[in-house]
Amino acid sequence: MKLIDTVLVAEMHGLASQSERKRMNYDLRTTPEDQSQRMLNVLEVGTVVPIHKHDDTSETVICLEGRLIELLYEAVDGGFRETQRVELCPREGRFGVQIPKGAWHTIEVLEPSTIFEAKDGAFVPRS
Repeated sequence: MKLIDTVLVAEMHGLASQSERKRMNYDLRTTPEDQSQRMLNVLEVGTVVPIHKHDDTSETVICLEGRLIELLYEAVDGGFRETQRVELCPREGRFGVQIPKGAWHTIEVLEPSTIFEAKDGAFVPRS
């Protein structure tokens, strides 16, 4: 059993703040054969998550701490137009979102945050 607590999150924030990407994930799968994606993602202010989509799965994002904005887009004329934004902040009772399959999205981190993410399909770590 792995406890998800302030000690783990503080360690992850330390790693994220030292990272060039200003974020760090913690894989919550229990075996390498697990074909899901379940992770904690610790995000520092200034991280940049490119606008992206998941063609084969929806994505669940639950904010455990901090404050961030989840943004949805539509592709138009070779670019993107924002269609929706939701501020997540558990202190204010806005805990998470379900992002539809195929929806273009990104986040804007307003204060150091930790999110739980879940998607279908095997997780491939970035180097």
